[in-house]
Amino acid sequence: MLPHAKTSHMNFRTHSTLYFATGIAFIALETIGAVWAGIAVKSLIIPLLIWLYLRFVRGHGNCFHSLIITALVFSWLGDIALQLTQFQETFFLVGVGCFLFAQLIYMVAFFTTPGENAVFFRKIYLAIPVVLYGCGILWLLFPGLGDMKLSITVYTVIIHTMLLAAINREKKVNRQSFLLVLAGAILFILSDSLVAINKYVQPFELARIAIMSSYITAQYLIAVGCTRQFNLTLK
Repeated sequence: MLPHAKTSHMNFRTHSTLYFATGIAFIALETIGAVWAGIAVKSLIIPLLIWLYLRFVRGHGNCFHSLIITALVFSWLGDIALQLTQFQETFFLVGVGCFLFAQLIYMVAFFTTPGENAVFFRKIYLAIPVVLYGCGILWLLFPGLGDMKLSITVYTVIIHTMLLAAINREKKVNRQSFLLVLAGAILFILSDSLVAINKYVQPFELARIAIMSSYITAQYLIAVGCTRQFNLTLK
């Protein structure tokens, strides 16, 4: 391995370890009820991922990277808003709105990537399980949504369309980038499904651990997958 490549690999590993360590620290603080320390640490998670992403794209900026970074910024705002829900329930709607924008931006970035739109022409059958899952989760949630029916329905449609956009990248990008982003998109839907089930259907044990671990991993896989699309190395 060349010295530069070895250094890049070590930098990537160090940044990744710091990102996941911060996420684990937040989960631990929330578990023991350290409210303000938890909020402070959670506010660092996505900025660390943005920092990692910027290190990758330094000198290679384009519209696609700007979209991904913007989606991460809205995710960060959503993280903070959802964490403040424990003080004022209105923040939950703010958080949903922030993540709605994040999903829309991810969706646009994935759809506008040049190449063949296979899922909507030759492989439309790939959309069937996504649509079925989206309908199923809405059916499960609907009785308990109350005034949030419209908001959660819109969000569910958007995030599942984001997953379809991730699937649609199959013939547009290299295999590694496709699989990383696809896995991230699936985990994002899983995390949000767990949030909704825990809030509107039935609270369950270890919900926050399951939600945050899947969410942190989802964002990481999407971000790294997007850098792999351009075969970028850490600078």
